[in-house]
This record gives sequence, C-alpha cells and structure tokens, in this order.
Amino acid sequence: MTTDDPQAEAPRSRGSGTQTVYSKLRQEILAMTLAPGSALDEVRLSERFGMSRTPVREALLRLASDGLVTTLPNRNTIVSTIDFATLPTYFDALTLMYRVTTRAAAGQRNPALMATIRRRQGEFETAVKAQDAFAMIEANREFHVAIAELGGNPYYTSFFARLLDEGRRILRLYYSTFDDRLPLQYVQEHEDMIAAIEAGDVEESDRLAIAHAAQIVHQIQDYVARDMQKALAIGNL
Repeated sequence: MTTDDPQAEAPRSRGSGTQTVYSKLRQEILAMTLAPGSALDEVRLSERFGMSRTPVREALLRLASDGLVTTLPNRNTIVSTIDFATLPTYFDALTLMYRVTTRAAAGQRNPALMATIRRRQGEFETAVKAQDAFAMIEANREFHVAIAELGGNPYYTSFFARLLDEGRRILRLYYSTFDDRLPLQYVQEHEDMIAAIEAGDVEESDRLAIAHAAQIVHQIQDYVARDMQKALAIGNL
C-alpha cells in the first residue's frame, strides 16, 4: 500500500539516514580514518551526507552509546580518545570474561547456538583470509558473543559484548601489528575453543581462553612498548 502523506514516510527516511551516517562514521572510526580526538561537526556532517542535522545527531548519539564518540562540556563532539593508561585494567576484565564465558559454554548443550558459533567462526576465517580488518573485528566480536550466549548468563553476555565493543579500536591496532595478515594459527585457536566446548571440557576451554587472551594482550603491549610515540599519537594523550 502506498501513501501520499510525506509525514508518513519521514520516520522511515530519517531512520535510514541515521543508519547510513552511523555505519559510515563507525567504520571510519574503527579503521582510524577518523583519528581519536577528531572533531565531528554536525553542520559539516549534514553537508557531507546531504541530509538534515537530525539524523546526524541521532547517529552521533548511537556512536556515543558505543563509546566511539564523546560529547565535551562545550557540546562539541569528538572521536573518543584511546586511554592507554587504562589498558591493564581493561585487559584484566577482558581476560576474565574470555574465561568465564568459554567455561560456561562448555557446560551447555544447544545445537542451534553451536551452529551460530560455527557460522561466526566461518565469517571470521573468511575475513582473515581476505585480510579485511574491519570484517575481522566484527566477526571476532560476534564469535565470542555467541559463545557467551551459549553459556546462558545474560549478564555475562551483556558485559562481555560491552568490553568487546569498547576494545574495537584496540583490536584494530592488534591486527595492524600483523599488517592485517593475521596468521591462520589464530583462526585455529577459535577452532580449538569450539572443539573443547563441544566436548564439554571445561578445564580445556578455560586453558584455551587464557592463552587466547594472553597472546592478544602480549601483542598489544609489545606494540605500545616498541612504538610508544606512535601509540600516544593515536591515543591523542
């Protein structure tokens, strides 16, 4: 059914516009095309995307909820900076959630959710082989969230998803240390985790989760120690 009422179409158009702006800016922020600390002016963004300021403002609000942009006291909006000083506590929380969710998943049986985990792993492997860092970040996030969902504790799932979202740009730095050519051994780490979960081996799942988190943490720590000036420039500290 069609309608000639322009107001009836407005919500759909605005929602579509918001999604367009959100998706594009989000990808640019995660890819570091928009560097931490970059100003995001609503007027200029409206001109860039050829739409009113309302969908732009709504997109910025969504990005703020993702932790990717920050509204300053003067109401200016910037790409959120990366505070490298908080990385140790972030890594502690991340490692804990890798362990908790993977252990919990190993104690469950749900063929439908296991199929989702395997599908997410297939997406991750495809992204790795394509050397597509953005797709790797997305697929890795969905893979681990699917494991958390199998574990069955929605509080764990929600908190872990939040940590993974907050660490997207850290993960982007991680992939960049490999020039986006992530070794296939890290794809195999996911496969090993799946096998341990399917076998119901809680202790092996825990061991693999610890090792998986440790190599990511070690790689990032080495990067920061090796090239502190570049890291600080990226973090805009």
